[in-house]
Amino acid sequence: MSESEQRSPAGEKLQKVLARMGLASRREIEAWIDQGRVKVNGATASLGARVDLHDAIAVDGRLIKREEAAESVRRVLIYNKPDGEICTRDDPEGRPTVFDRLPRPKDGRWINIGRLDINTTGLLMFTTDGELANRLMHPSYQMDREYAVRVRGEVDEEMIERLKAGVMLEDGPAKFTDIKEAPGGEGFNHWYHCVVMEGRNREVRRLWESQGLVVSRLKRVRFGPVFLTSDLTMGRWREMSQREVDILSEEVGLKPQALPQMKEKVRDKLDRLQRKSAKPVGRGERPPRTLRPAHGGPAEGESSRSGRGTPVAERPQDTHKKRPGKPRQERPGVELADRPARKPAGAPVKRRGPSAGEGQRPGSGRGSRKPQ
Repeated sequence: MSESEQRSPAGEKLQKVLARMGLASRREIEAWIDQGRVKVNGATASLGARVDLHDAIAVDGRLIKREEAAESVRRVLIYNKPDGEICTRDDPEGRPTVFDRLPRPKDGRWINIGRLDINTTGLLMFTTDGELANRLMHPSYQMDREYAVRVRGEVDEEMIERLKAGVMLEDGPAKFTDIKEAPGGEGFNHWYHCVVMEGRNREVRRLWESQGLVVSRLKRVRFGPVFLTSDLTMGRWREMSQREVDILSEEVGLKPQALPQMKEKVRDKLDRLQRKSAKPVGRGERPPRTLRPAHGGPAEGESSRSGRGTPVAERPQDTHKKRPGKPRQERPGVELADRPARKPAGAPVKRRGPSAGEGQRPGSGRGSRKPQ
């Protein structure tokens, strides 16, 4: 083997560079490259191409200024999605989209981390960092999604066991890594909290429908370490703090990155936009207050379940105790669980549960997982 063959390729992968600049997620940029929309030094780029600071990159004929990469920032928004909104930027039918309410970032654009269908409500996240979006959605990082679901029909233990063991859907096998019954519901309507490890299209609905049941309400309440709390009402968004973004970054092996300093005038404008973002929600449309994980987890030091996957997590606001004379300041709209340091950036990570006291009751942390 020659010396040139032994050397590692120069530069970074093209899609990674463009994703870090916030143009789109890596998956979207790979599609752009396949479609011939990206050129490097005047030639149509191919997947796997590497670039450095001396290369000229153009997307759809527009030259990308390389200094934009130095100005890229890692901002993250969380949004409580109402039903009736779709997860796309432009809709030919003119329906409202999840981007309509969001503030316009100064640099880059918002990239949605995963999607929810038009009739599903709850937690949705956006970031200006395409690499962060890619890792949070990639199966190798095993970001679990927890949903509150109301099903119509008679549910028995055999159905629950089948859904946890795995059933065959039209696009392959699928399963819930955990299911717990939640308070609420009457007659043939029952509430459950369930966890999936993938973001396949309508996966939660299709799993329940495979058992002859109908999903009448579906709401995402957690994505990885991020919980949707009652402070963030439907239709409102909130930007994560520096500490919260750092925790989320460490979950997928990215180094912390400082948020830009925001001027007082800009901050006031964002606050006004945030207050105006919510639309009134009728009494009958509000999710019931009983939607929360069932209690009664295992004792401290015991595993919450012996199988693979992640159990339903205790919500942080349900487990914190107020100290007399020293009120705890709530974080509006999101709660993240601290975790130990993870593997270096770029390496697939094996999830570890949060330490007791960081948003969870001792013993209610999530179990170990293997790739599905």
